[in-house]
This record gives sequence, structure tokens and C-alpha cells, in this order.
Amino acid sequence: MPMRWTPGGSILGWLTERPVAHRGLHDKGRGIIENTASAFQAAIEHGFAIELDVQRTADGQAVVFHDATLERLTCESGPVAARDAASLSQVRITGSSDTIQTLDEILELVAGQVPLVIEMKSLWDGCGPLEQAVARAIADYDGPLAVMSFDPDSVRAIAHYSPDTVRGFTCGIDGDVTDGEFLALARRRDAASLGNLVALEPDFIAHHVRSLPSVLSRYARLIGIPVLTWTVRTVDDRRQASHYADQMIFEGFVPGDPEEG
Repeated sequence: MPMRWTPGGSILGWLTERPVAHRGLHDKGRGIIENTASAFQAAIEHGFAIELDVQRTADGQAVVFHDATLERLTCESGPVAARDAASLSQVRITGSSDTIQTLDEILELVAGQVPLVIEMKSLWDGCGPLEQAVARAIADYDGPLAVMSFDPDSVRAIAHYSPDTVRGFTCGIDGDVTDGEFLALARRRDAASLGNLVALEPDFIAHHVRSLPSVLSRYARLIGIPVLTWTVRTVDDRRQASHYADQMIFEGFVPGDPEEG
């Protein structure tokens, strides 16, 4: 029976013990694009944890892709959610030899070699299908894994569908919601509130580095909730992370590389 990497079953040291590669260890100049098998394999080879994004498909699966639409990273267009997983598997990522893959495929690739942090990309239109797909995919996964979202309803949904899974709340600048610019101001304020964080009872938070420390991060550390911070790219970002967070989610450099800036 797989080991459950849960709050009750193990401490969360695995979540913060090593830097987390944002969307994998990607390097566009080398043909390694974000959220691809190549980026994840590179992170594994360096021993970094992996952060990745998942979107829902028309046939109720979870695919590893950041954007809600295909234009930025492929030669095709339209919503990811309008395609089924089989169709998306044929879509090549621009500048690489990789294609869009399902979460199941990436879980098989990683296979517990390094910790995974999965961000569910909510469409803010009611939760359920994506969270159910993620819960199915991770049900028998044997390895350190956590799930997070900007959308409080998504965090609640994964708690319902996969109650033993480590879950986190993702916070933008000053706690704001970076993935929901179209939301009503009241909804944005509610999602960013301390009251919301208290009600969610997440196992960790992932906070934007440029607004650390904040009310949310201070509260999390006060009650012993680990704080990850994203996306760390510069020396100043690293300084903020080292003072106010427990681990960084990074991109654009390789931590520990003698040549890093």
C-alpha cells in the first residue's frame, strides 16, 4: 500500500528541504520549456522539488499546462478545457520536442524521486471536475506530493475529494489573486483575506516573494504553517525568501551552481 504523505502521517520537512523548480527546471535556450517532461527530468537530475500546473480537459482529465488557452506555448489556439486529453497529447510545445501530457503521465515519470507541488489552475467557474481529476490521478501515488490553488473553493474541493493530501493556498502580491483579474473586487478581497486563510486551514501557503512579509505570511509562520515563496528570480528575491519564507520556488537560475548570479 502506498505511503500517504499526509499532515497526520508525516511531518512536512520534505516540503521545504530543497528548492522547488518553478514549472520544472526549464531553459528555453536549450529547448527545455516550462511544464514539460524535459523540464521535470532536468529538475530530477539536479535533485530539486518540482512545481507544476494542471488544467482540466473536456473529458474530465488533468493535463500539465499553465495557461487556460494554447496560444502562448503552442502553435494552436483556444481553451485547453475545450479539448480532450487525447487531442491535447498531440499538441507540441513550441521550441521543444515535448507535447502536452496528462498528470498521470508526469506522476509516472517522477515516481516519487523528488517532491511535487501541483497547482490547480482554477477557471473560477465552480469547482469539482479538475479537483476530482487530480484526486483520481494522485490516489495511488507513492511519494511526497502537495496540491495548491489561488482559488479557495478549489482548496476546499481537493480537501473533500482527497482529504489525506497535503494542500496549500497560493497568495499573490499582498495576498491578491493573480489568476482572477476578472473577478469582482469583493471576491478578490475575500480570497486575499486573513479570515479566508484561517477558514481554509491549509497545510502550507505559497506566497508571492515581492510582498513578503504580509499579514498572511506572518500568520502562517506564527501558527507553524510552512511558507513557500514564488517566483524567486533575483538576488533580492532570494534575500526576501531567506528572511521570510521556509523555501523558494525559483526559475531562471540553478541554485548551488557556482556560476549563478
